Amino acid sequence: MIRRLTQAALLTAMMAAAGGATAAPGLLYDLGGKYDRSFNENAFLGAERFAKETGIQFMEFELTNDAQREQALRTFAQQGVDPIAVVGFAWAPALDKVAKEFPNVRFAIVDTTVDLPNVQSIEYKYNEGSFVVGALAGLKTQTGTVGFVGGMDVPIIREFSCAYHHGAKHAKADVKFIENMTGTTPAAWNDPTRGRELALGQYERGADVIFAAAGGTTVGILQAAADAGKLAIGVGLNQNGLQPGHVLTSATAEIGLGIYLTFKEAQDGTWKPGKRLLGLKEKGVGWSIDDNNRPLLTDEIIAKVDAVVAGIVDGTIPVPSYIASGSCPD
Repeated sequence: MIRRLTQAALLTAMMAAAGGATAAPGLLYDLGGKYDRSFNENAFLGAERFAKETGIQFMEFELTNDAQREQALRTFAQQGVDPIAVVGFAWAPALDKVAKEFPNVRFAIVDTTVDLPNVQSIEYKYNEGSFVVGALAGLKTQTGTVGFVGGMDVPIIREFSCAYHHGAKHAKADVKFIENMTGTTPAAWNDPTRGRELALGQYERGADVIFAAAGGTTVGILQAAADAGKLAIGVGLNQNGLQPGHVLTSATAEIGLGIYLTFKEAQDGTWKPGKRLLGLKEKGVGWSIDDNNRPLLTDEIIAKVDAVVAGIVDGTIPVPSYIASGSCPD
């Protein structure tokens, strides 16, 4: 039910897809690869869920460079793919241009807002999930120092970092915080070697729990935790099984849920443009417990983290937002 497109086959495949009675939805991934064990792969799982439930195939395309964005979007739209979902804020400039050219095609974008009448913007309260895993890090740290390794130094990664730091302080007021970003170009999302180096440096400086928010680079950070005999926190998908016993938890973001919903609503005739915001209450973000990390968590710690989740949902625990404020509050 799923067709994977290479750049060379893009136009041919789309022409074939357009001949069907029912328009196929389309999914375009961000750099880092479809199977990045993070946001791209999560989006794929949501599209796959839609395909399995409905029997409707979806078209997909993996970028190899930024220059492909506009071409891929335009080709999908020209050949009748609808709706078209793109993963990641870096798609915004291309989408803003192409969506205006095809006002009758429905588009969706993850992780940013494109304010057009035919675009649905799917955003997640990453600050809520990051605060929760920060609180867990604060409860679990033995050294009193926690770390953060991000991908690019962009506002959405600052959103993760800021809330994580505040969550750790919520649990341990005097906690120390170390932070590094992987790089300044999109290559930062797929550089496990650099991620491992940065994480090992933080462990040497006293951190014993590191939160990784770096796309495909995250696997290198989790490897560093295993190499150093320390703990790390995964991101996007449940990554607890990548380095069992060294992944304290994963800050999950149900990118796939947003993709599934936009495809399903298009099929049902209930699709609407505008912003969709998914947080803890909507189960769009969360933290993961399974057999891989359960031995690292006491019942007391789980109860305390669950209390933080409940407090965020009912509004009694405020969570800072770097994006909303333009900075991270003290």
